[in-house]
Order: sequence, then C-alpha cells, then structure tokens
Amino acid sequence: MADQLVAKLYTPNLLALSTQLADFPLDKDFAHRAEVRSRTCGSTIEIGVDLAPDGKVSRLGMQISACAVGQSSAAIMALGVRGILPEQIESTKKAIEAWLSSEDADAGLFPDWPRLESLRPAWQHKGRHDALLLAWTAVTQALSSGTLSR
Repeated sequence: MADQLVAKLYTPNLLALSTQLADFPLDKDFAHRAEVRSRTCGSTIEIGVDLAPDGKVSRLGMQISACAVGQSSAAIMALGVRGILPEQIESTKKAIEAWLSSEDADAGLFPDWPRLESLRPAWQHKGRHDALLLAWTAVTQALSSGTLSR
C-alpha cells in the first residue's frame, strides 16, 4: 500500500519538473533575498528576486536542498512567477496553505497556478507539505524584506 502512494507522488512529471531548477541560478546581485529552512524536514532554500519598474517579478534565482516535492514545487513557482505582482504570489501561497489544510483534496480549493496540478498527490502526504510550501514562503519573505533573512 505505501509503495502505491509513493509511486503516485513521485511521478515522472513531478521528477522532471525538478530538473528545471537549473534555469534559475542564484547570484549575488538580486535586490530581494531570503533564506528559509523547513522545521519539519530540514529542507533549505536561498532565493533572490528582482522586480521590474512596474512592480512585477522580472527575474528569480534559487539554490535549494529539498526532496523532489520541494524541488518540483520550487520549479513550478519559478516557471510561473515572471510578470506576476508580489500580491499575486502571496495570495497563491495562502491558497496553497488553505488547500493543504483542507479535509478534502478535491473540495474546490485547489489553487490556480500553471503546472501546480503535478503536486496534487502531495496533499495526502502531510510530511511533504512544508517542502511543498518552502519556495512559496521564501519568495514571499524575499519580496517583503528586500534583504537576506535567515
């Protein structure tokens, strides 16, 4: 039974998403930065974000040490974040948190974000919820602080 649940969580699509992190290298000149560690699984992420003059995300980079769920969630966030206002990122993070804490994964609370559907199987794995939220927490912290926070 447990093997079936793991197989459903770690799909080829989910694993392939994590490879896209290479497209988002972290360098030292990002205007907004944050570093976050998950208390439950020990995963870490350092993230940098730049905003365009209109206030929308223009560039993002990260360095992450996490399970495939955390890596894939970070890639999903990064692939959809360009051209988005910080408020939209924060509202998506809150929607993900509400979905993860809901009593039914299909209760109509699933957030609207490109490729996020790949993470739907993680709902039943509470031990992976912090990893799934890691990048979302980091990017919202970076955008609210403008400096490296630990």
